[in-house]
Order: sequence, then C-alpha cells, then structure tokens
Amino acid sequence: MKIVKLLILVLLIAVVIIQFIPNDKPEVVLTNENDLIYNNQLPENIRVMLKESCYDCHSNETIYPWYSYVAPISWLVVRDIKLGRDEPNFSHWESQSKIDKAKNLDKIIDEVTDENMPMPIYTIMHAKAKLSDDERQLLAEWAESYAESLFE
Repeated sequence: MKIVKLLILVLLIAVVIIQFIPNDKPEVVLTNENDLIYNNQLPENIRVMLKESCYDCHSNETIYPWYSYVAPISWLVVRDIKLGRDEPNFSHWESQSKIDKAKNLDKIIDEVTDENMPMPIYTIMHAKAKLSDDERQLLAEWAESYAESLFE
C-alpha cells in the first residue's frame, strides 16, 4: 500500500512540474485580409461549417479551450493545431496560387468524405464541430464547385 501511495504522490508531483514546461502555442490572429471567410462570397452555411468545424486548427483564429492549458493534453492540442495550420490554413487562403487552392480543396473533399475531418477526438469536446452526412456532402460539393471555378 505504501508503494501505491508513493507512486500516486510521484505522479502528482510530475503532473504539477510539467505544467511549467512551455508548449509554444501558435499565435492567434482574429482578422486577416487573406482569410477565406472574409474575402470570398461563401454561402452562409459553408461559412458556418468551416468556422465551427475547421477553424480552430486550420486557421490563425484558434480558440483555445481550457484543457489546452493543461499538460500533457496541451502538447497534443498544440501539435494538432500546428499540423492543421500547415495544410490548409484558411487564414492564408488568398495568398495561395490557384493550383494550391485546388489541391487544398481536393484534400478537403477527401478528408471530409472519408470522415477524417474534423478529427473524431476533436468532436468529442466540440459537439458543434461534428458534421452530419448531409453537411459533409454539402461541404464536398462546395469544394468541388469552387475548385472548378478557379480555372474557368
């Protein structure tokens, strides 16, 4: 029993200590002149879907939830946001070439229809981010239509 208590104490001390390790959260920028949402004529339903289901990771407008300040969970959140901002980052949308936009739209179609995005673990804590089958289809149809319009 003493060993169990000692292990619990050591674990609690470790949890407290790791809270002081910086996790280098990506910067939040709430308005951006190159943002997809602010610079395109998006249908309102697509705008809402992107904002609720994609923007925390795929833009510079991340809203950090309370658990993103608690290590080691914070490390996973930061990693996911950094990966999400790599491709696509909707905050840099207008600075991309048409070819890059088309590639990212194709990725959106694949990820949304394959139900990889939004990430299932993300939707556990963010119920509004979960997309229905109809919403997935609408988002994929919008992305396909937008990609085609880039080269008309």
